[in-house]
Amino acid sequence: MAENYLEKKFEDYRAQCGKQSHRSSQSLDKLLLRNRSHRGYDSKFVVRADQLKRIIEVNTKIPSARNQQVLRFRAVTAEEAHKVLPHIRLGGALPELHLPFPGTEPNAFIIICSTVAESRYVSIDLGISAQSMLLKAAEIGLNGICIGAFDRDKIAAEFDLPLEPVLIIAIGKGIENIQLTEIGAEEEHNYYRNNGTHYVPKVRLDDLIIK
Repeated sequence: MAENYLEKKFEDYRAQCGKQSHRSSQSLDKLLLRNRSHRGYDSKFVVRADQLKRIIEVNTKIPSARNQQVLRFRAVTAEEAHKVLPHIRLGGALPELHLPFPGTEPNAFIIICSTVAESRYVSIDLGISAQSMLLKAAEIGLNGICIGAFDRDKIAAEFDLPLEPVLIIAIGKGIENIQLTEIGAEEEHNYYRNNGTHYVPKVRLDDLIIK
């Protein structure tokens, strides 16, 4: 009797662990799907300073190449967003659209700087940091986009930054309809728009795996 009882409890425990693992996986999948690059935002929604701080906070928990932790962050709220907007460019693959459309500009940013010169290790940290922060933004119901096309000197001057900015992340409430499309590795990778929907081609799993 006792052995059957313990065996049943152990089976229940394993089943529960399996369910929790499945829920966790599903949660990550949902976050990854929600973590799309938005180039248009709800101008009426104002991102709060505490929300930006929560997003930046992930950097206290994530990996760092050689554990150097060289990245530093400047939060920019709506009061200062006008200092950023003239010096960034969005939608490089769709220059004819002049994105973002008037009235859909982001009103919050995170400027990422580095305490050392750019290198492969800084790039590793930058990728981990940016993705982690965008996933955190998605978790709390926001959206964002990494911006590499910006005037570094002017951004540094606008905010009197003691370090060189290496990446900017816009944060806000996205208003775009974004869909992923599956493609082969040799097909066109550029994102495009059709009837108001923003399509993002992604290489299918089988083509990503080296056989």
